Amino acid sequence: MSMFSHPFMVYALLGGTGIAAACGAVGFFLVLRAQVFTGDALSHVAFTGALAALAFGIDLRVGLFAATIAVALLLGALGRRGRADDVVIGNVFAWILGLGVFFLTLYTTNRSGSGNGSATINVLFGSILGLSSSQAQTALWIGVGVVAALVFIARPLLFATLDEAVAAARGVPVRVLGFVFLALVGAATAEATQAVGALLLLGLVAAPAGTALVLTDRPFRGLGLAVALAVGEMWAGLTLAYFVPRMPPSFSITAVATAVYAAAMIYRWSARRRAAVRSAATAVAPAHIRVAEPVATADTVSV
Repeated sequence: MSMFSHPFMVYALLGGTGIAAACGAVGFFLVLRAQVFTGDALSHVAFTGALAALAFGIDLRVGLFAATIAVALLLGALGRRGRADDVVIGNVFAWILGLGVFFLTLYTTNRSGSGNGSATINVLFGSILGLSSSQAQTALWIGVGVVAALVFIARPLLFATLDEAVAAARGVPVRVLGFVFLALVGAATAEATQAVGALLLLGLVAAPAGTALVLTDRPFRGLGLAVALAVGEMWAGLTLAYFVPRMPPSFSITAVATAVYAAAMIYRWSARRRAAVRSAATAVAPAHIRVAEPVATADTVSV
C-alpha cells in the first residue's frame, strides 16, 4: 500500500511540515544569535508545562504553549536587550527541571492507574504518528504563522543580530524584537514537542540551521535553505520510519537531520581542501615557469 493511503501518515506529514518549517526558521536565528542554549532550555520547559497541564487535568497543549512562551519572555526580560544570556538560562533551566520533577510526582501520584502514563512518554519522545486531523491542521497553521511572523521581522532582526549597538543607535527596537523572537521560539518549541519530543527537539531546531550556515553565508538564502532542509528532513525521517516500523519517527527525523549536517561539514572540508591544493599549485607554478625559461646570454643577443 502507498504511504499516503494511511490517514495517520498523511496527518503526520501535514503537521510535520508546519512544525519543521517553524523549527527551521527560528533555528536559523537561534544559531546566528548564538542562542541555541535557549532552545534547549525551552524544550525542557515544554516538558514541565505539559506535566503541569496533565497534573491539573487540563489540555496538554495549553500547558505547552503557556509555559514555553511565558518562560521565553521571562528569559528575555532577565537578559540584556531582550536577549537571554547563559547565566540567566542556566538558573532558569535548573528551576524549571526541579519544577518538572514536582509536577511529574504530582501527576503520577494523583493519577496512578488512570491509563494516561503514556502521555508523559509522548511528551518526552514525541508522538507525531498519533496526530489527529485537527491537530495536524493546527500544527500546520501555527508553523505557517511562525514563519510568516519571522519573515516579517527578518531584516531588522538580522540587523540587531549582527550589530546590536549600531541597530539600537539607528532606532531599531532591539529589545522588542528580542521579545517577539523569543515568543516565536516558544511557540515553535511547544508545537515541535508533539513531533520529536522534548528530549530530541534541539536536533530539529539546530541541525537544519547549522547545515544552512555551512552551505551559504548569505543570511536570507540561509533562512530559506534552513526551512527547506527542515521540511525535507521531516519528510525523509517519516518515510524512513514508515518503511522501518521498529524505528521511532522522532529518532529517524533527528538522525536524518544529523546525517545531513555531517555530510555538509564533510563537503565544506573537502571543498576547502581542494581550494587549498589549487592555491598551492598556483603559487608554485610561476616559479617552475621562470626556471624553465631560457636565459639570454651575450652570444644570443649578438646573433
